[in-house]
Amino acid sequence: RGALQYVLRVPVGVVGVICPWNLPLLLLTWKVAPALAAGNAVVVKPSSDTPGTATLLAEVMRDAGVPPGVYNLIHGPGKDVGDALARHPGIDAITFTGESRTGQSIMAAASSRVKPVSFELGGKNAALVFADSDVPAAVAGVCRSTFTNTGQVCLCTERVYVERPIFDEFVSRLRAAGAALRLGPPEDDNVTTGPLISRHHRDKVLEYYRLAKAEGATVVLGGGVPDMGPRLADGAWIEPTIWVGLSESARCIREEVFGPVCHVAPFDTEEEAVALANDSEYGLAASVWTQNLARAHRVSAALQVGIAWVNTWFLRDLRTPFGGVRLSGIGREGGEHSLDFYSELRTVCIKL
Repeated sequence: RGALQYVLRVPVGVVGVICPWNLPLLLLTWKVAPALAAGNAVVVKPSSDTPGTATLLAEVMRDAGVPPGVYNLIHGPGKDVGDALARHPGIDAITFTGESRTGQSIMAAASSRVKPVSFELGGKNAALVFADSDVPAAVAGVCRSTFTNTGQVCLCTERVYVERPIFDEFVSRLRAAGAALRLGPPEDDNVTTGPLISRHHRDKVLEYYRLAKAEGATVVLGGGVPDMGPRLADGAWIEPTIWVGLSESARCIREEVFGPVCHVAPFDTEEEAVALANDSEYGLAASVWTQNLARAHRVSAALQVGIAWVNTWFLRDLRTPFGGVRLSGIGREGGEHSLDFYSELRTVCIKL
């Protein structure tokens, strides 16, 4: 109609970046790198429990010649500083990784100015282990996905569903794998597992350990605090734990624990397994263990999650989209997908 129209990508402006205490530098750079690449400035608020790496990155930015005002850092408790950041009129967008309830609070604070938000929140992730799987590989994979970083990763597995013919064997093997973990300081080459982030967080996890027993769980492994000796007594140590016997309505099945624990339950059909995995307010990740390729594709497509792994865990090309659904978040990060949040589209129409 006698006009030229084209679309520009322009920076959002100033992005508030609120980071969690687990994997603090990794999860920070996933946000800061694409935000800066898209032409934005950032105001970073790290967790008060792990502020060091964000501060060191600020020094690196300065020494590398990044102009003042591009990478900004603010410290303080999330309830006060994070809320102020979300409400501040000078902040144009908010990206946050952390607990779902905190994400809800940030969204409410940001809504007063209708700011865009990108959230990667909690998970109650399921593993589906079929009878045709490579059982030793599935056991090793579920052990890793349950106990890595002492369970303090949003992608960790807390619900394990195993096809009934191999259920007893799987539980026995998983118990042996969990019992073989060695707690201690990271400089010890024989150590596989460290403490929790704090005694405060350990108190929360121990409350779930106690609740599970009250709800009728059978404790297959762990369930308490280990004796680490006088040298390590001040650490927030906790035992890797495995439960069986809980109902699907139990709080320990519905709520994220964020510790080194999983519950193992049997299933009889593929349809039942998918229904159990999807019966959650969360929807971040799942893993499927099977040697049937058709089933792998079919089940992965049916799972209501942001990422489904088959015969593996925590493996991802960083250019692919990452994020969750429902209480596990909103938006996607990774490669070009990050640009959809860290930039806006502007249409230009020129009459010829």
